[in-house]
Amino acid sequence: MPLRSPLYSQRSLVLTLIALLGAGFLATSLLSYFASRTSIRDNIVNTELPLTSDTVYSEIQKDLVRPILISSMMSRDTFMRDWVVAGERDPDQMTRYLNEVMTHYGAYTAFFVSDSSLTYYHAKGVLKQIKVDEPRDTWYFRVRDMKDPYEINVDPDLANKDSLTFFINYKVYDYHNRFIGAAGVGLTVDAVIKLIDKYQQRYQRSVYFVDTFGRLVLTGAEGGPEGAQVGQTLHELDSMKDLQARLPKPHSGSYEYSSHGQGHFLNVRFIPELNWYLFVDKREDGALSEIRQSLYLNLLICLVVTLSVLFLLNRVISRYQRRIHAQATLDSLTDLPNRRGFDLLAAQAMHEAQREPKPLTAMLLDLDHFKALNDTHGHLAGDQVLAGFARDLESCLRHADIVCRWGGEEFIVLLKDTDGDTGHKIAEKIRQHVEQQRYAYDGKSLQLTVSIGVTSLQADDTLHSLLSRADHAMYRAKQAGRNRTCVEMPHSRYE
Repeated sequence: MPLRSPLYSQRSLVLTLIALLGAGFLATSLLSYFASRTSIRDNIVNTELPLTSDTVYSEIQKDLVRPILISSMMSRDTFMRDWVVAGERDPDQMTRYLNEVMTHYGAYTAFFVSDSSLTYYHAKGVLKQIKVDEPRDTWYFRVRDMKDPYEINVDPDLANKDSLTFFINYKVYDYHNRFIGAAGVGLTVDAVIKLIDKYQQRYQRSVYFVDTFGRLVLTGAEGGPEGAQVGQTLHELDSMKDLQARLPKPHSGSYEYSSHGQGHFLNVRFIPELNWYLFVDKREDGALSEIRQSLYLNLLICLVVTLSVLFLLNRVISRYQRRIHAQATLDSLTDLPNRRGFDLLAAQAMHEAQREPKPLTAMLLDLDHFKALNDTHGHLAGDQVLAGFARDLESCLRHADIVCRWGGEEFIVLLKDTDGDTGHKIAEKIRQHVEQQRYAYDGKSLQLTVSIGVTSLQADDTLHSLLSRADHAMYRAKQAGRNRTCVEMPHSRYE
């Protein structure tokens, strides 16, 4: 029996939901006022608020993606790792580097802590020495011992008068995968408060955060429940005195409480990354007073809820599909883009180069005698060499350049804003670097060389014609004896 397509399954799911919700709404229209009221209450507690809570949580994660990417870049930066491995000789170099990260990316704070010297470097200079017995330094030793590559936590920032800051703490390894420190950036809590105000306006819910001790730690500009401010506990609020004892640890839950005669529906979700609870609060009157006036208005509200549910469901499915698509564009062995990923990146790079116009140089690289290496030492050795070569290739290029595994032992590089002469020099630098490298496998030191074909983008080029010339140049390099670079242009050829 043929398998159903994902699109067919998605459509069936949506149609099923529409059918179920439609039948439920038709039944609701025939119920009495009290039955309608109960149905609405259940819908708010079990559907609306949990979905809103999930969406706000996803929004928070999305807004933290950029600083996470910056921290990841810092952890893989060759300057940082080389500087640490070389013995941290000039602290001013690290200070300038961190200051550049803050200035260029608009970060609130940037830092690096060395595991060998336990020195806390900041964009403003050396802050202090990390100590095991210092309570405010426990974060570093937690990061050092954790399995995950990074964490998000909230701490006072020593360099900025102890301002409460969202820190992304990323582990840094040397070239032998040994832990050498932690680096990252911070996002001011004031910026997150603005995000909370945006969420509240968008979803028409009250959104605030409470720690495990029942204290409000983050609210919108107008405060939390009953206007409570950061630092107050739930015990201090008449309407929520007994709520702390009922908080889930650490699971989510739904609750109801009354404030000044007005009922409230509350959804609580524990966020493990922050060790906080996310509270999403909805007042009862806006949901129930209108149905007392008209049954038809009740149906309209139900329709709006249905559309919201379908919209959120569609967003979740679309996000999942985009994630699968992203995974399909990466080579699993080298973590470089594969052909599919390269086609997307190359199309954009060619469009930018032809629009400006700016020079663009293509390189096609093929590892020499790679089949013989596989036959002699096995495919596992070949895989390790390919992964090591990919890392070495990236280290010779800029972050803006595009590099991918074209297939087998072939790699392709697009050098943005680079003419043919400069591209030839870069290719020679790569070839000489690879020739000097050794790759350890099973107690053996493996060596290989690379043949490179280079060409530059012309005004009438397509991606196919550009890569065809690079391929032809690489073929000539193979025919001429390997371990060399050949350059080919539309009307001139030279070696």
